[in-house]
Amino acid sequence: MATLVHTLADHSDDVNYCAFSSSCLATCSLDKTIRVYSLNNFTELPYSPLKGHTYAVHCCCFSPSGRVLASCSTDGTTMVWDAGDGQVLAVLAQPSGSPVRVCRFSPDSTYLVSGAADGSLVLWNMQSLKLYRSGNVKDGSLVACAFSPDGNFFVTGSSCGDLTIWDDKMRCLCNEKAHDLGVTCCDISSQPISDGEHGFTYFQMASCGQDNQIKLWLILFADLLGVELKYKCTLNGHSAPVLACAFSYDGQMLVSGSVDKCVIIYETTAGNTLHTLSQHTRYVTTCAFAPYSPLLATGSMDKTVNIWRFDLKQPCAANTVENESKVAVEDWSEDDVSAWLCAQDLADFVGLFKRNNIDGKELLNLTKESLANELKIESLGLRSKVLQKIEELRMKMIPVTVPDEFLCPITRELMKDPVIAADGYSYEKDAIENWISNKRRSSPMTNLPLPSLVLTPNRTLKMAISRWLETQQKHSYTT
Repeated sequence: MATLVHTLADHSDDVNYCAFSSSCLATCSLDKTIRVYSLNNFTELPYSPLKGHTYAVHCCCFSPSGRVLASCSTDGTTMVWDAGDGQVLAVLAQPSGSPVRVCRFSPDSTYLVSGAADGSLVLWNMQSLKLYRSGNVKDGSLVACAFSPDGNFFVTGSSCGDLTIWDDKMRCLCNEKAHDLGVTCCDISSQPISDGEHGFTYFQMASCGQDNQIKLWLILFADLLGVELKYKCTLNGHSAPVLACAFSYDGQMLVSGSVDKCVIIYETTAGNTLHTLSQHTRYVTTCAFAPYSPLLATGSMDKTVNIWRFDLKQPCAANTVENESKVAVEDWSEDDVSAWLCAQDLADFVGLFKRNNIDGKELLNLTKESLANELKIESLGLRSKVLQKIEELRMKMIPVTVPDEFLCPITRELMKDPVIAADGYSYEKDAIENWISNKRRSSPMTNLPLPSLVLTPNRTLKMAISRWLETQQKHSYTT
């Protein structure tokens, strides 16, 4: 469930873009300003608003560390700001002088991309704050950009409808006509998808356009095979051009905003609609998920930004056993640990763990003594909860094949509270209730109408799952 928790109404003109860091939200507008808010209480930071652009600000983004903020404008510049005190670090002028429509940092903060209305594209070196590479798309304005999580390539979208894949040397690797009437936005999920059959790793990308459509794509990037862009599916639901799309941090959800004034949240596995939000009174121009907290921001031509909080326990928003196992825990970065804390309802510890540089290896080595003496967690109850979650994580590290009958057919997660529906199949209670609450009256398995909406607890299956879990836990203690 998504709940509106706050509305920001400080801009005096259309909101064009919003972006999160781990602790802040930045918004930009036709009113030439960028505003920055704390996620603790949604109050504006002392140095906000940032003023420096002479015309409309089209896009803003934080560096992965959250220490630097970039913004770009019709005035033909991309400005780089210190996110700590709001000081200007650089003013990067597009060589052509054309209005800059989009800017993005690479995952390691080495580069900043700026794309302009004349199709020019610049890769800036963030250490020297000098131009590193430049290029052009064949036709149209550059309006969208997204980096792959590993930084090996990035994708741009143009007003003529093309998606173009570039490597980090600005060489064009692939070009695809994606949206007939023009691309408006694109995003790449931070969570890659493994192809068990061939051993390949794909990156999932979403694009949206003036054709009212959202398309999902799979990108294969391999040194020997080059780049392959595969169309996956189209998500429907909007009745007008779709102006924005963004993945959640775990890649399980995708949000979109449209000229139809609606925001739609999809789960990405099957493309089902989870929520439709219709509080904005004009076009929805931007939307973004927070990286380490259950927040969503949507901005509009109605001059407001709405902040939504969603339920982390939703079937497709949770951090599943399968997702956790994609990257070995000992190889987790500090950001991966932060995401895990949020998924375990331990978001209050994100700052503490960050300050102490807790990565995956450090996480697995934490003990009750280190939690008390080094991290200074005073509450015994909280220490016990953290230790319990870490122990569960250690258990999940042991290669385990979960029996298929223990997995919910909707979420493909291990069931905790299985129930039997009228179609004779067992589902996780929350998942099937959510399915029914979205006005679906058909079986998720057969697609036939459900003769009844009654759900019966499957106690036999629940006991079987419990026994299996106990066996796995005992096995973890003996290995």
